[in-house]
Amino acid sequence: MEHPKYKIALIVGAGEGLSASLARLLSKQGIHVALAARKIEKLGALCSETGAKAYACNATDPEEVERLFGLVEREIGTPDLVVYNASGRSRGPLVDLVPADVANAIAVSAYGGFLVAQQAARRMLPSQHGAILFTGASASVKGYAQSAPFAMGKFALRGLAQSMARELSPQGIHVAHFVIDGGIRSAVRTEPGDKPDSMLDPDAIAESYWNVLQQPRSAWSWELELRPWVEKF
Repeated sequence: MEHPKYKIALIVGAGEGLSASLARLLSKQGIHVALAARKIEKLGALCSETGAKAYACNATDPEEVERLFGLVEREIGTPDLVVYNASGRSRGPLVDLVPADVANAIAVSAYGGFLVAQQAARRMLPSQHGAILFTGASASVKGYAQSAPFAMGKFALRGLAQSMARELSPQGIHVAHFVIDGGIRSAVRTEPGDKPDSMLDPDAIAESYWNVLQQPRSAWSWELELRPWVEKF
């Protein structure tokens, strides 16, 4: 049974939630981790804990994304596992939305995912090995009222992932999209005492990402939905 071995991971859109859980899990597995975000000041503690290295990058800028991959290659090595976690939001009644804010939300959620995936795929194709993972949301499959920009971006990201999976899987690159259907627990966002496990545990999500990465190529998943046991859908 074939199990891919990953050596270097790049997490784009890194923060203190799911990305931190992924960084901890991957580093424990002996994988070198690079973290990318617009602002990296809050990543210092995580870098110290995991040995990761942080890079400032605007994922919606093609030149910055290309520069990011070049820096990671020179300083750590070529990533064979890339995770796109970034997303953009602009909430409000449809008639009140500011077009520039909508454009930015879509750019962060979807266009940035394309730019990162393109750079990743270019580096993985020669060896026919690698994995590109996308973090989706409930909005990937359900458009909520007063949240059109988020749905537009996440729907587009899901379409990108599906198209990439069909194109790149036969070439040895595992592409997977994760629908995170529910709120993620954090230090500032906790579940009620009378509803235990009613929010997604970021460490549990990270474990699911890892499980997908361990799939033999004869039975690859391109999409996985994750939700708490009490979440409605």
